[in-house]
Amino acid sequence: MSSDQDHIPVNTSVVHTLATSNPKVAVLNSEAKLATEAEHNLSIRDAIKRYPKAVAWSILFSTAIIMEGYDTVLVSSFFAYPSFQQKFGNPEPNKPGSYQISAPWQSGLSNGARVGEILGLFINGILAESFGMKRTMIGTLIVLCGFIFISFFATNIQMLLAAEILMGIPWGVFQTLTTSYAAEVCPVALRCYLTTYVNMMWGVGQLLATGVLRGLLSRSGEWSYRIPFALQWMWPVPLIVGIAFSPESPWWLVRKGRIDDARKSLRRLTSSTTDTELDHSIAMLQHSDEIEKELSAGTSYWDCFKGINLRRTEIACIAWVTQAASGASLVSYASYFFEQAGLPTTISFDFSMALYSVAIIGVFFSWWAMTYLGRRTIYLAGLSGLVIVMLGVGISSLVHTTAANYATGSLLLVFTLVYDITIGSVCYSVVAEIPSSRLRTKTIVLARIAYNIQGTINGVITPDMINPTYWNWKGKAGFFWAGTCSLCLVWTYFRLPEPKGRTYAELDILFEQGVSARNFGKATLDIFEDVQAPVIVEEEGKAEV
Repeated sequence: MSSDQDHIPVNTSVVHTLATSNPKVAVLNSEAKLATEAEHNLSIRDAIKRYPKAVAWSILFSTAIIMEGYDTVLVSSFFAYPSFQQKFGNPEPNKPGSYQISAPWQSGLSNGARVGEILGLFINGILAESFGMKRTMIGTLIVLCGFIFISFFATNIQMLLAAEILMGIPWGVFQTLTTSYAAEVCPVALRCYLTTYVNMMWGVGQLLATGVLRGLLSRSGEWSYRIPFALQWMWPVPLIVGIAFSPESPWWLVRKGRIDDARKSLRRLTSSTTDTELDHSIAMLQHSDEIEKELSAGTSYWDCFKGINLRRTEIACIAWVTQAASGASLVSYASYFFEQAGLPTTISFDFSMALYSVAIIGVFFSWWAMTYLGRRTIYLAGLSGLVIVMLGVGISSLVHTTAANYATGSLLLVFTLVYDITIGSVCYSVVAEIPSSRLRTKTIVLARIAYNIQGTINGVITPDMINPTYWNWKGKAGFFWAGTCSLCLVWTYFRLPEPKGRTYAELDILFEQGVSARNFGKATLDIFEDVQAPVIVEEEGKAEV
């Protein structure tokens, strides 16, 4: 935060107006205020002590993302896998005995899952709001178990494409449901850590896939690529069993008017909480819900594009698109990229394992960064660093030596570290915090769809950039991504606000008042100021206000 003289007061008269028109807001005000003050005063250590169960359940839900991270790297890494190339590829005219998956089929396999994910994302926005996060998660895990059979028994590349599309549907659900659940079961002090934990699970999945492939590299025959597909069955069943015992999101229960169930759920997420504290917390959830219903009553996809929600949707969408537009697609194709850059296949997979290990380490550093720095500051610093690294990748490709090839690999290690400390991790916190509570799941769905659209574009152009039979840019692709990174940096400066330390109700008012992105962090407000509960007088069996 800036110094006091830099603080910008925000007009919160809208809350007073709401209390006048909606007495329920005023009735909830005093208890909600106590809960909000308690949230602001909660340190990270105290939050973990008070919400250990919420942390555990959030981690369990987020584990589902390992499966998507695993398959994302699995398929793109297969393009550099000898046995897979021989089974599904075509002979290279200039290299007798060598095979290559054509760029169109590389694009098709890479984008097949994204097509399914877009469908899954839309389905999630409807199912999660109708049936709750818990039942939606269990149902999609069961469906995924069946779809894995198709990839395991695929006999041609067309069948493999169908499997990728179908498996993408449950992955699309996981992409947003895990983030939404983390955002809704955790207090403000833990929100950024448990939403960004999702990114760590991506890294774990990517590392596992690369490690499995590296271990099977010397194995010949179809089992060298069937075994990695079969290992995908190890996740759904334990997750189904664990999630069956998890509590539902209390925010969702409040939105459905199930206040008693919300109180039970909140009790299961906390430890040693008194009934009074639970009442205060439930009042805070109801208070926020009532404010949002007055400011924007709808909960449909269309409502995400109305009024103040349009700005929130734009921020969530572009914040996530920034991830895909930063050049991270080169890392997704790391093994293939390194091979085309001139490194041996074994060294290519070793470099890839190093990349994904660095990605996991980067998430830990991002937690440290978010403790002391705002989301906006981290985004600006991260994008600036990524522009420099991508320029370095492009420049190193101009020198055709073995040392330059290793320099390119080293720069991608630096890229991965910077990316996962900054936009790779912090993005999950931003897209979870920016939407209104009533539209959170649907806004995150739209943001992830925007990301997947950009990812689909990446899936088309990235193979062409590095495939020797097409554009053959290799490391020169770094110049292209440096340009897109620069555009994202400009957008971030003018449009990305600072949500750090704000409750959802406070964010609602800041957006309602139209506070600019650059002034969000300086804004001061008291959403409970001058709001009095109505006085109810009972006379002869009749209540008067």
